[in-house]
Amino acid sequence: MLKWFRKPAVSAAGSSDQPLSGAEMDGDQGHRLRAPSKLHAFNRYEIKYLVDAAEAVELRQEIEQRLDRDRHSGDAGYGVWSVYYDTRQLRFYWEKIEGLKFRRKLRVRHYGDRFAVGDDTPVFIEIKQRVNRVTQKRRVRLPYRDALRLCDGRQMAEHAPSQRAFLEEVLDLVLRLDLRAVAMTGYQRHAYLGRDADVGLRVTFDHRVRGRDRDFHLGADAENRLIVPARKAIVEVKANERVPYWLTDLTAKRNLQVVRVSKYCQSVEAHGLAPRSIFHVPDHDLDLGRDRSSVLSEA
Repeated sequence: MLKWFRKPAVSAAGSSDQPLSGAEMDGDQGHRLRAPSKLHAFNRYEIKYLVDAAEAVELRQEIEQRLDRDRHSGDAGYGVWSVYYDTRQLRFYWEKIEGLKFRRKLRVRHYGDRFAVGDDTPVFIEIKQRVNRVTQKRRVRLPYRDALRLCDGRQMAEHAPSQRAFLEEVLDLVLRLDLRAVAMTGYQRHAYLGRDADVGLRVTFDHRVRGRDRDFHLGADAENRLIVPARKAIVEVKANERVPYWLTDLTAKRNLQVVRVSKYCQSVEAHGLAPRSIFHVPDHDLDLGRDRSSVLSEA
């Protein structure tokens, strides 16, 4: 159970989902975790808030007084692009909507400029699952061509021995459930990391959340649609064990409300692949003073 304590405990788990520096990645910026293993697995709690973009800027300024900025965020943040796989009946989507205690999803994820993605670009194949209130994520890093061979071609890709069990699990899911690419999401992320007593804490701000329901190659020159209103940002607090009291104070002071929002489900519903649920972020607060086509379309 997620706990709120005035004095947070130091977590020994050092896994995080941020990319590393260019020197640490041998030139492949944005595609490797700190852990040396080629299979990365970690558990954590995730809490989400939906805030106005202007308030997100103010919140980031306060957060920076306590947390370190992710080295790749810079002033503009960095891109996160994901292709989600599901059944014809959208099994993973409905598991999320119905709030099953155990649910999962399969995706291929890229950090950085999607227009630079080619066959040799490193990407992550991920299984993200929820067990009660704990989020578990396992993933391996492969060249994009091998990720496509596995997830779209349904054939085992070249891999290191340590990756075999995970990739066999992915292939089994794809074959047994007849998975296919269903939706794509992309956004700009600013990320902050805990230090000292807050090691293991990660806070992310995602804005310009957009997606599409076709042309799923990461590098495709295809149009994306905003799936969350442009003036909204999704803030996620991710903790291995405990959320520090100063952060709960900060969210309470700003009267931030916890929301159930999934970018994958948001994309599915925004493109009419399923009826909009009670968790859908409405688009009625789009800036009506702007041309609607310019609001809905984003590169």
